[in-house]
Amino acid sequence: MDPESIRTAERVPHGGEPDQDVLDFSANTNPRTPEGVDDVYAAALEESRRYPDDDYSEFRAAAAEFVGCEPTQVIPTPGGLAAIRLAMELTLEPGDEALVPYPSFGEYAREVRLQGATPRFVRYDDLPDLGPTTLEACALAVICTPNNPTGDAIGPDTLAAFAAECADAGTTLLVDEAFLGFTDRASAAEFGRENVVVARSLTKLFGLPGLRAGFAVATGERRDALATARRAWSLGTPAARVGAHCLRRDEFVRETRERVARERERMADALGTEFDVHPSDAPYLLCDVGDRDVATVIADARADGVAIRDATTFRGLDSHVRVAVKDRNATDRLLAALDV
Repeated sequence: MDPESIRTAERVPHGGEPDQDVLDFSANTNPRTPEGVDDVYAAALEESRRYPDDDYSEFRAAAAEFVGCEPTQVIPTPGGLAAIRLAMELTLEPGDEALVPYPSFGEYAREVRLQGATPRFVRYDDLPDLGPTTLEACALAVICTPNNPTGDAIGPDTLAAFAAECADAGTTLLVDEAFLGFTDRASAAEFGRENVVVARSLTKLFGLPGLRAGFAVATGERRDALATARRAWSLGTPAARVGAHCLRRDEFVRETRERVARERERMADALGTEFDVHPSDAPYLLCDVGDRDVATVIADARADGVAIRDATTFRGLDSHVRVAVKDRNATDRLLAALDV
């Protein structure tokens, strides 16, 4: 991390509502958690009187099975963002450039700058079409799939072709799959390319954002570097045990995907009568409120006990809000709060 860059770094706004009495549609987390989590956590908490086993073999095995790779390729991290930072720390040096999508997760540009590198912003849907000259000038390219906040996922063939082009250009490709588990699409971990690093988050799909569990996936020398550089005991015992338990709940994942697809369609149809709704593969919808005042839309919803995300904080968006996909009862409250 570049000490000079830290002096000018700024925090990035996020969703998430601390008031427990407000229904939170600003954070894209599953409102449900797998059965058995409480018991697993309680047992793990009792075991937390000792340091965790730094090998994390059970967690790595469950993660590898979930994304389709070998356990040795899994690098445990305290959340997906920690995997992103670890990958950037090992890839970027002061003076480097990194291709950063927009509108997309604001932490990418912040993490690039913290390494003393410079983000080169590219429309998220234009990234796969960049030519070799642009790729060769950049040490890193970032893809978010499904993209946050737009919600659309990149096609697997398109992503595979882009990964190959990055390899030819000597560019590391960081693929953020924080929300890919809500879809049935295959992970880029299956590519097996040494220039590709995948970042995964468990906390969104399994409804446990405060647990901070995630992992990176890489191969070859890059995997070795990530494994060496990661902090010792990077997951607490509760996070590792609960994470492994959740990753093996296939029925929960299937039911979640079906519910999200069903509620997303219902929400899109209803919200589309008032707003311009972007097509989405993710557990959230990006809505253009048109000539309405975004702050007023947010305030009116909050007055009815519902928090929604101000999406004007994303680069390139000036009249948008983002709403998460929850369950049927929650959706009804959201629609009522938005007068839809």
